[in-house]
Amino acid sequence: MYISRLRGLPIIDVDGDSIGKLHDVVIQVRGQGRPPRVKGLVAELFARRRAYLPMERVYSIDAVQIVVSGVVNTRRFHRREGETLVLEDLQGRRVVRRGTSNPMTIFDVAMHAGRGDDWEVTKVALRDIPKALQFSSRVPVSIVPWQDVPDLGAGTLEGDEALLAEMVDMKPADVARELHDMAPERRVEVAHALDDRQLADALEELPEDEQVDLITLLDPERAADVLEEMDPDDAADLIAELPDDVAETLLERMRPEDAQDVRDLLVYDDDSAGGMMTPEPVIVAPDSTVADALALARVEEVPPALAGMVFVCRPPLESPTGRYIGGVHLQRLLREPPSTLVSALIDRELRPLLPSAELATVSRYFATYDVLVVPVVDTDHHLLGAVTVDDVLDHMLPEDWRGLQMEGALTPDEDRRG
Repeated sequence: MYISRLRGLPIIDVDGDSIGKLHDVVIQVRGQGRPPRVKGLVAELFARRRAYLPMERVYSIDAVQIVVSGVVNTRRFHRREGETLVLEDLQGRRVVRRGTSNPMTIFDVAMHAGRGDDWEVTKVALRDIPKALQFSSRVPVSIVPWQDVPDLGAGTLEGDEALLAEMVDMKPADVARELHDMAPERRVEVAHALDDRQLADALEELPEDEQVDLITLLDPERAADVLEEMDPDDAADLIAELPDDVAETLLERMRPEDAQDVRDLLVYDDDSAGGMMTPEPVIVAPDSTVADALALARVEEVPPALAGMVFVCRPPLESPTGRYIGGVHLQRLLREPPSTLVSALIDRELRPLLPSAELATVSRYFATYDVLVVPVVDTDHHLLGAVTVDDVLDHMLPEDWRGLQMEGALTPDEDRRG
């Protein structure tokens, strides 16, 4: 899919509403010989404001339009360190193809959708530079692998850019450990260069005091963007540790729906089911089929533990939902025909928890029912959210367990980049 051919395509949401048009594509070089990663799109909105759309939000791209899902952050796009705009920075750049000595110019760049939401640069179209007085619009174009263009390779990176390229493929815990090992000033510099999702994932792995220090040193707009990308329960835990005035400032700058999720969680005690739950479990209607439920469970953004059960509720299907009917285990869904109604597969022995349930009660529930996720309902039987087993472990481990993990006390050295 050649990027120059996409410029100007209309961008719409899944409901068909127009958002704007494509202005450019953001890529980032990665280390270890991997092709550059396509991070996101730059959309030109109708107010001539340019906004960033991460590739995780891209539902489909074809010759006539680009469809995105989820809520679009309309804040103005600002390029981060290590990012390259394909059309603005690369198109027309003079390069020398690897193994040759003749200069050429980059005519176009092709990207390809890999597994999940991972898009990569695959090929580059190079055009010969015409000699003086011999210009022709029919100058030959050569299609070459991305590796043949040195400017797209990690070998051209030094210092901060090389570190950021290496971090692209790290697991969140490894990025967090790199940040933990840095001096505070250096940590902030690198955090500014990471994209919102990667920084959010890394923040969730850092010790609590380092989370607070880092989020308060970011610009409030950026801090709000990062909090929006965090799991609501983790964002609520972090917000709760901030001074009241700082917390309120950040909540006001977040998208209203994300801020409301956090505010709803803040009313519960930290060690209660309500304080540990996420308000975004997998929810389906009674007339949904197994195929419908599995499609929701396999969405990449859904954590594995949270995908362990699908909850059946009457509309509305966003928490707090209509009346909670029951839960269906993922393994049960995998054993049934795709056309089977999920309401016929509900585990009738699985009882929901109230948000006031204490940590000891919640942990005994997991041990008794041997599940990965449990429902939390209010007294009117509306589903408020779900607690996952990793949420419980976070609260049962020593308070400084993340700090111990950063120092390697909980993780063997040879597994740090596993």
